Amino acid sequence: MLLFVLIGHVPAVLLLAQLGMLYLAVLDMRAEDDLDFQVKVWWVLVVLLFNVVGFVAEKVWVTVRRRRRVY
Repeated sequence: MLLFVLIGHVPAVLLLAQLGMLYLAVLDMRAEDDLDFQVKVWWVLVVLLFNVVGFVAEKVWVTVRRRRRVY
């Protein structure tokens, strides 16, 4: 999103990819019942602002968190 703001143009394919990543991030956060609402919103905003890098960071964080909960 930061790149889109800086260049002032959003290609349709990249906008669809951004919306898809946001949707998947929201699904991940909805599955985490023991998280505070503010933390969930923070992760969704990270994905919104940093696109793929934020999405990968969110996925890694959720995966590590779920693995720690199992052990």
